[in-house]
Order: sequence, then C-alpha cells, then structure tokens
Amino acid sequence: MAGSGGKKVHQMIVGFGGSGLGQVVIAVAVSFLVRVFSAPGPALSPESEADDVPENDSDDAEAPTSGKVTPVTIQWRNINCSLSDKSSKSARFLLKNVSGEAKPGRLLAIMGPSGSGKTTLLNVLAGQLTASPRLHLSGVLEFNGKPGSKNAYKFAYVRQEDLFFSQLTVRETLSLATELQLPNISSAEERDEFVNNLLFKLGLVSCADTNVGDAKVRGISGGEKKRLSMACELLASPSVIFADEPTTGLDAFQAEKVMETLQQLAQDGHTVICSIHQPRGSVYSKFDDIILLTEGSLVYAGPARDEPLAYFSKFGYQCPDHINPAEFLADLISIDYSSADSVYTSQKRIDGLVESFSQRQSAVIYATPITINDLSNSRKKISQRAVVKKKGVWWKQFWLLLKRAWMQASRDAPTNKVRARMSIASAIIFGSVFWRMGNSQTSIQDRMGLLQVTAINTAMAALTKTVGVFPKERAIVDRERAKGSYSLGPYLFSKLLAEIPIGAAFPLMFGAVLYPMARLHPTMQRFGKFCGIVTMESFAASAMGLTVGAMVPTTEAAMAVGPSLMTVFIVFGGYYVNPENTPIIFRWIPNVSLIRWAFQGLSINEFSGLQFDHQHSFDIQTGEQALERISFGKSRIRDTVIAQNRILLFWYCTTYLLLEKNKPKYQQLESPIDHSKPHLKLEELNSEQVDQTIEAPPVSQLDSKQPLESPEVDLVGSFVLEGTK
Repeated sequence: MAGSGGKKVHQMIVGFGGSGLGQVVIAVAVSFLVRVFSAPGPALSPESEADDVPENDSDDAEAPTSGKVTPVTIQWRNINCSLSDKSSKSARFLLKNVSGEAKPGRLLAIMGPSGSGKTTLLNVLAGQLTASPRLHLSGVLEFNGKPGSKNAYKFAYVRQEDLFFSQLTVRETLSLATELQLPNISSAEERDEFVNNLLFKLGLVSCADTNVGDAKVRGISGGEKKRLSMACELLASPSVIFADEPTTGLDAFQAEKVMETLQQLAQDGHTVICSIHQPRGSVYSKFDDIILLTEGSLVYAGPARDEPLAYFSKFGYQCPDHINPAEFLADLISIDYSSADSVYTSQKRIDGLVESFSQRQSAVIYATPITINDLSNSRKKISQRAVVKKKGVWWKQFWLLLKRAWMQASRDAPTNKVRARMSIASAIIFGSVFWRMGNSQTSIQDRMGLLQVTAINTAMAALTKTVGVFPKERAIVDRERAKGSYSLGPYLFSKLLAEIPIGAAFPLMFGAVLYPMARLHPTMQRFGKFCGIVTMESFAASAMGLTVGAMVPTTEAAMAVGPSLMTVFIVFGGYYVNPENTPIIFRWIPNVSLIRWAFQGLSINEFSGLQFDHQHSFDIQTGEQALERISFGKSRIRDTVIAQNRILLFWYCTTYLLLEKNKPKYQQLESPIDHSKPHLKLEELNSEQVDQTIEAPPVSQLDSKQPLESPEVDLVGSFVLEGTK
C-alpha cells in the first residue's frame, strides 16, 4: 500500500515537474517535508533550547508537581530605548536611563500614565520587545548578578490579551498544555493531580468544566481568563512572572482577585513584575515595590508602602488624607493638557522630579546577589535532558495537537450551523434559478453559468471562514511555540487532518441539494465526481486562506487580501476569459487558479457524453463540442485532480514557510559604552537633532517659584538601586 502511494506521488511529481511552476512547487514541497520530518522536537534556537525544556527529570530530588522555584533577582541599569525616524532623522525616546531591581518574594508594580513606557520596560526585562530596525535598545540586564544568564531560568509572561482555543474547557486547556510542556508526567493520574492543584491554586475550580468561550460563545469571565493565563504560564514553575496590565478590562472585584493571585505567587518565592495603569487602593496595598515612569524617565523606584509619599512630601507634594496613593502619584507625574499654562507647569514639575531622583541614585548601591549553583553545570544537565526528551516527541505532539484541533473544530456549533445553513440555502437558490435544465441549446450557457458560480461559491465560503479565524489562532500558536511547547510541523499537520471531516461536510451538503434540483448529468458516478471536485476545491481554498492568514498581521488585513486575490482567480477561471485569448504575460494565472481547475473538472464531468437538441448545422450537438468552445476539449478530470492537489500542496508548503519566517523576533539588548548617560547608536543623528526630540526643557532653564529640595529620606526595605557613576 505504501509502495502504491509512493508510486502515485512519483507519477504526479514527474507529470507536474515539466513546467516552471511545477519545479517551484516541487522545491517548496521537498523543503517542507524535509523540515517537518527531520526535526523530532520543538524548533528552538540553540541558546533558548535549554530553557524551553522542563527542568524536572529523574535526577531531581522532587517531582514536577512540587512547584520548586529557583529564586532570581533581576537588576537593570541605564536602560535606553529609542525609536528612530529615518525620514526626519530624529528619534523618540521610549525609555531614558532607567535602572531598578526586582527580587524574589516581592511584587513589583511598574506604574505611570499612558505612554510612559511601562509595557516597553516590561518587555525589555522579559526579552519580549519586538525587533525592529528602527528600534535601538541599550543597557545592562543581570540575573542573579550575572549578565546574559537569563536562559538558565524559567520565565512566564502573562500578556494583556488572553488568547485561548474557545471550545476547550478550562480543565482541557490546562491538561493539554501540561502534556505538551511537561512530557515527563506520563501517567494520567499524576497529570490530573497536577492540573487539579493548579485549578485550586488559581481559584478556577468552579469553572473547570466550562468552555473558555469567545466573542461568539459565552464562556468564563475576564478575571477567570486572566487567572487561566497565569495557570498556563505556571506549568513549568517559572522563577520570574511578568504580567502586562493584568487588570485591564476587569471590574474592581475581578481585578483585586487577579492581584491577590499575583501577590500569592510572589509570596511563594516567585519574582513577580507587573505593569499597571491606575490601581484601586486595595490593589495598591498589595505591592511590595513600585517603579514610577513618566515619558520614559524614572521618577521613583523603591518600596511601595509609605516611602513614596514621604519622598514626594520633601518637595512639598503632600498626599491628602483618605486619598488613594496610586491616584495621588498618577496625578503627580501626569501632564495636564487642559491649557498651555497647565502643560508648562506640569511639565516643569515632572522634569524637576526626574532630575532630583536621577541625582539621588548615585548614593544607593546594590544588595548582595543571591548565591546560586554554577550555571554552566545546570545548563549542561538541562541540555542533556533536552536531547533525551526529544526522542519520539514529534508524534506525541502531533496526537495531542490533533486532539485539540478536532475538539475546537467539532465543538464550534455556531460557526458550523451557519456554514451548514448557508451551504443549503445557496444550493436551494442556485437550484431554483437553474431548475431542471433540459438539453436545449440555451441550456448549454445555463450549465456553464451554474458550474462557474458553484466553483466561486465553494471557494469563497472556504476562504472567508479560514481567513476570519486563522490570524487569531496564529497568535496563540506563536505564543506557544515561543515557549517551546511544540514545533510547527506537528501543529500544521494536525490542523489539516482535523479539519478534513468538517471541511468536507459543507461542499457535500451543497452538492446533494443542488445536483438533483438542477438535474445535472443524472448518474451516481457523475454525482460522486461532482462532489469530489468541489470538496477538493474547498480544501485548496482553505489552504490559500491559511497562507493569507500567515502572510498578514491581522484578521482585517486577511479579509481584505483574501477576497481580492480570489477575484483575480475568478477572472481567469475559464468562463469569462478563454485561456487561448489570455495575454501572454497572464498565461500563468489560469494554471494556478483553483477556480479555473474546479470549473474545468466540473465542465468535463457534466458535458462529456451529453447530447443536445439541435435544428441547424451550426448548433452544438454534443457536450464535447461545448468543451471545445471553452478550450477544455483535450483535458481530462484526472488533470484537474492532479492540478488541484499540487495547488493544495503549494499553499500548504507556503503557509509552513511563512509561519517559520514570520515567527516573533525580539530586540537584543546592547551594552552601552558609557553608563553615565544614554547611548544610542543613531549614526544619522547629531546632538542638536536628538535634543530637539526631547520635549522637556532642562531643569536649569525652568523658572521654578519653589526650588526643589535635595531628598533626605532613606529608603528602607529590599528595593535598592545602583546609580550612575
């Protein structure tokens, strides 16, 4: 059986390889198959490979369910981030000379007004700042006192947008994530116990068997989704947890519950860093340390309890009684744009506070870093475990992803019901318009028109469904691949197989209703071929939708590109323009048009062997003569099937290569030459141009009616900074 399949594939390739397009498709297909089947494990970079493998193995003293956390202290100095504009040869600073420290067991909150650089700083610390040639990033980032040792530890990043497969329950989501990320938990009992512990720890027991849901189907609440995001990130017992504005979009109660969870994680020994806009008083009281940013500059960094209010009171800024400290601090470091005078006054106040804290940093030193084991030995052990665990992991990932993809596709009842109703409704409408066509001369045009709209309707239905869903799913896949949960090959292969039964059902419904209503060629063999051709076309259109979704960044862009591209294929679909009359420079388009090949196959299937009523010698008497009129006379259905298969293979391979190429890339941190001031590698900028991009005037030029005092408050606690030298 395998030999027969290989022989057929060989014949298809030989038959197809003669054309230029065939050679391209074969090259892409070979590249795709080699890359998919040669990599048995997650596609990880050499430097990230070690830390994307669970740290638990047989050599560890505790089982993976123990939740053992390695304490990590993160220290950063002189972080500068700028966005250059080559057209105007200027730069906008996102972060300016920011320093700080985060310690295990403490919850650190990065606060500031909108646009102050909170998320940028969080992404820099987490190594998640999206790379761009216009972005320039420099500074010093250390983990447990050692630069560049981040890859030796586990990190979790809870993003602002919670993305999940909507048709899976909370328990199923965690269970599948556990199997993918912790393959060493082999027994189902141990895995269930691990998942139950996570559900209890994150407060998700009450909604464990509820679908996650989305905009179409109601599921769990926003706060529960946020805690589910944390649960998925905690599977590998990360040392550091980053959370980007975890309370966004939540009501006050849910926001406090989420922050209670982060506080508990910090108390369990994790290093927790979150960005937050303006928390309520009860949420602010949960912070151990805070960092205040405004316009990318540091205004305060230290303990969060009483020290910030005491520090700012030295400058005459007293927090009124019974006022939320977070609101007072937010107002203090925000610019009031209500009038020109208020803008100048608030800008002057902020610049003075930034200058004062910058001078204060020189008097503070770092605490002694936590003692840890030798990192080289640790990384060596992790790398050895990675090699062992890669054996046979490809098929395990495939089956797990196939299970998830099938649950997502089969349970999406609202979408499936709409697609089924639209397929039947379209068939009824077309069947009514072309009701019981006879064999007259006018029926020839009717049959061709019906076959053309059948090809167009089938392709557009499959395309729009795919481009509307896949860009959102791609964001989930990119996030999971970044964590090393699985590689691209098993995901793509499982997705294609899982959607075959669902994707085939709707073209079959359409054909079963339309065929007898229009009274097309009335034999079961012809009906079977009709359904087979439209089903293959539906798969090809879905594959094209995957490529469009992998090529563009958003669903809106995919919805714009997909139908536009399909319109070109419709024009060259064989009905509107005869292939023999197509301009030479466009002759290649009919060869790649899935509409054309579907229309050709349907026409051959319908017209072959038909006899038409005729009265004149110039009338069309047979179906073969009708096929000659549209240049399909020398073609066979077999040619159509082969062409549809190679188009299908081309789009699948292109999707794979695009997903591999467009996987997220993150900006690297450059070491500054001079730590005493921001260093930006902007060769095109001179000093005057850079100064013009900073809107704030120097402190020396401010006409302050109340001079700022030199702060004399000693910061007490575990938060300490190393100043500039």
